[in-house]
Amino acid sequence: MRTSLIALAAALISVTSAGAQTVVIVRHGEKVDTSSDPALSAAGEARAAALAAALRGAGVSTVIATPLKRTRSTAQPTAAAAGLTVTSIGFDGGQPIHVAAVAALARQAPATATVLVVGHSNTVPEIARALGDADPQPLTDCDFDRMTVIQLGAGAPKVVHARYGAPTSAC
Repeated sequence: MRTSLIALAAALISVTSAGAQTVVIVRHGEKVDTSSDPALSAAGEARAAALAAALRGAGVSTVIATPLKRTRSTAQPTAAAAGLTVTSIGFDGGQPIHVAAVAALARQAPATATVLVVGHSNTVPEIARALGDADPQPLTDCDFDRMTVIQLGAGAPKVVHARYGAPTSAC
């Protein structure tokens, strides 16, 4: 039910204004351990599948992630469903440069495109801010089910904060 609700929210924001670009920003799914580049756990793989299901039919044309396994693995089912490859943007130059590069690439997509961005707890709020979210949601180490949908176009960006997939527990 939660997946269908977020799909509905994404669809509604994408059609509220002709010619508007939609950017969906999420944190990677749950990871198998706390190593520097862990894979997704079974719950993380289920979350990646839920993300792909939520964005089915949304016209995703660009998928952006970091080079780390957990972000790429979260993005991959959505990219595969859309016949796309995941574009990686690394952290060379630090987090502010990474955030700016992700926002710039997202803005380069066609005006009617839907862009998926998969980041980390410390980058998702900053990417959302860079794309016009005046009040991005902070993420804790336990938040994996949050989604920010930003519609760019004429005027101020429209922002929806939502959740998808299985609920995550508070830390």
